Amino acid sequence: MDNLTHSLVGAVLGRMGLKRLSPRAMPALIIAANLPDIDSFIAKPLGLSPRTFHRGFTHGIGGLVTMPVLAVAIILLWEKLRPGKEGPLKLGGLLLACVLGFLSHPALDFLNTYGVRLLEPFSHRWFYGDTLFIVDPWIWLLLILGLEFSWRAERLGRNWQRPAAYAFCAMLAYIGVNAAISVRAADAARPLVQRIGQPSMIVAGEVPLEFWKRQVMWRTDKLSGTADYDVFRNAARLDPKALPLDLNDPRLAEAARTDPDVCNFLFWSRMPLVLNLDGKAYLSDQRFPALRRTTFMVPLDKR
Repeated sequence: MDNLTHSLVGAVLGRMGLKRLSPRAMPALIIAANLPDIDSFIAKPLGLSPRTFHRGFTHGIGGLVTMPVLAVAIILLWEKLRPGKEGPLKLGGLLLACVLGFLSHPALDFLNTYGVRLLEPFSHRWFYGDTLFIVDPWIWLLLILGLEFSWRAERLGRNWQRPAAYAFCAMLAYIGVNAAISVRAADAARPLVQRIGQPSMIVAGEVPLEFWKRQVMWRTDKLSGTADYDVFRNAARLDPKALPLDLNDPRLAEAARTDPDVCNFLFWSRMPLVLNLDGKAYLSDQRFPALRRTTFMVPLDKR
C-alpha cells in the first residue's frame, strides 16, 4: 500500500490506545509502519535490484527481527537530541509498539496483486492477497474520520479510543468485502475462460476508486487476456482480445541465462509474457498493462 495508508494505520493504532505503551509510542508506530519501505532506497547502494529487493527481507521474517529495533533506535536518537516532556521512555513498551507498527505494513502490502515475500530470508515465495488497489482513498477516508473523531473526543474528555477502534474495524470489514468481491470475480470469469482453454491462472485485479469492480486477468498454457467484473451486475464480461504468452521464445531463454535484468524480472514477475513491439521482443507482466514501455517492460535483445 502507499505510505499515507501505512502512516494512517500507525496513527489509528496509537489512538486505539497503543500510544500509552510509552512516551513517543505514537511516532514510533508511524515510523515502524513505514520503515519496511526503506528497501526501495537502499537497494541500489547495496548493489541490488530494487525490483527484486523490494517487499522482500524488510517485509518478511527478517524485517520482523530488524525493523522494530531500527525504529526504536531512531526514537532513542530523537529523544536524545530533543528530549520530550512526557517522562522517560519505556523500552519494552516502545519495542512492542514498533513490532505492532511493523506488522501492519506487510499485512497491508499482502492485500494487492503486487505481493510480498513474507518468509524472507528463509523462502523467496511470493504471497498475494488480490484484495485492494495499492492506493485506496476509501481507506484514507475511514481512517482520517476515525482520527478526527478520536481527537475531538479527547478534547471533550470522552472515550477517545473508541472512534479509532471503530475506524479500524470498519477498515477490516471493508477489506473483507473486497476479498469476497475478488473471489467472486475470479469464479465468475472462470467458465468464460474455459471456453477458450483450461485456465492456468485467474487473478482478480483491483480497480482504482471503484472497489466494486475488478479487472480479471486470465492465462491458459498459451494465451492471456482480461475480463471485467462488476459486483452490481454480478457477471463477468470477457474481452475478446487475447495475447499469446510467447514464453517459449528462444530470446527469452537466452536472456534468462545471460541478462541480470531479465533474471530479476522473472524472479519478481507473477504473470510474465513476451511482447513483440516494432520488431523487438520485451518481457513484461500481465498485471500492469498501463506501465508497459516504462517500469514493467525489459528488452530481451539489447543489441
